[in-house]
Amino acid sequence: LPGTIIVGNQSSLFSRGLTVGRNIDIEISGPELIPLVELGREILVQVGEVIPDSQARPIPSLDLSSPEVHISPMLVQSKEMGVSAQDLGYMVDALVDGAYAADYFVGGHRVDLTLIGNPNYEGRTQDLKGLYVATPEVRAPVRLDSLAHIDISYGPEQINHRERLRAITIRVIPPPAVALEEAIHLINEGILNPIRERESIGKEILINLSGTADKLQDSWQAMRWNLFFALLITFLLMAALFESWLYPLVIILSVPLGAVGGILGLRLLGVYLGFQGQPPQALDVLTMLGFIILVGTVVNNAILIVHQSLNHLRFDGLSANESILKSISTRIRPIFMTTMTTVFGLAPLVLFPGAGSELYRGLGSVVLGGLLVSTIFTLVLVPTLFSLALEGREWMLGRSQKHA
Repeated sequence: LPGTIIVGNQSSLFSRGLTVGRNIDIEISGPELIPLVELGREILVQVGEVIPDSQARPIPSLDLSSPEVHISPMLVQSKEMGVSAQDLGYMVDALVDGAYAADYFVGGHRVDLTLIGNPNYEGRTQDLKGLYVATPEVRAPVRLDSLAHIDISYGPEQINHRERLRAITIRVIPPPAVALEEAIHLINEGILNPIRERESIGKEILINLSGTADKLQDSWQAMRWNLFFALLITFLLMAALFESWLYPLVIILSVPLGAVGGILGLRLLGVYLGFQGQPPQALDVLTMLGFIILVGTVVNNAILIVHQSLNHLRFDGLSANESILKSISTRIRPIFMTTMTTVFGLAPLVLFPGAGSELYRGLGSVVLGGLLVSTIFTLVLVPTLFSLALEGREWMLGRSQKHA
């Protein structure tokens, strides 16, 4: 169908609207509508050139061919006849479509009283000029065209406003193979920045990005603070349990290894989906939530090693290195058992396709990759850091006793 725009969109599971997804809203606002429509048409064409296979549609339509009747009051004549702009609008509404006047109650039921003009006199748009209305200052009815200018024109079906400025939105849905952040960069560099640099645009027309693009930065900032508080709470909890600030610090240093594993797991999932002909997994809010979950999961293995080493060091009278080696030999079996059960439990969540699998496989891949990588490196890094921490602690105690 020539001229038809077809848009397919998958709604989000965690939103009420049907249009929330991987969309980028290019919002154009300004005082005059015609320049906005021309600029919207230009952006609509350029989106297809900058991001091939993308879907783009204007909100509202860029078509100005809808017939309209514009009624502009004559200020001097309306003032002399005692008719305000609000009164004029009410009169026209009553003559053309019917206007609400008051309520009338019959047996406890409310009935709306509506003023409606005679349909024999307003069947055509050109008849509107000859309609008679009553005015406070003139006894006889006067024609409507003696109070206002009546022009038949054309305009859009809908006019949106942003902070009292007329606004037009170009909604862009990039293809699945293009990440949302990359699409935002392409739109800014290839379309919006060259338009903003034009002198003809001026300062009256504003161009901004909204929609999911506007929420992406907010999500990143929210997740950043959530990750920080998760690390802080985990550290303080371990400090209270170990009654020390040093040992939890050794354990918390294993968290970056889990984050590296999460990134590798997400990358390998993209390669796996590519072999199946599917688009790569997007770094959405649920996927970012997996990195927060890793904070409480990765530290478990490190806690086992440090806690067992402290037990051997305090109660068995072993040296630091001997207690660390013995704790690894006794805890490596349960560590691998818990890791493998978790990995095999998460594998179907990540690898098996199905309805809605794109929602949770990103989270599963981050947790699975982070757990595998952190388990391998925890057995090497944590004992080394713990040994260095104990040696540093002994050195500090020796210096303090020497100075004392």
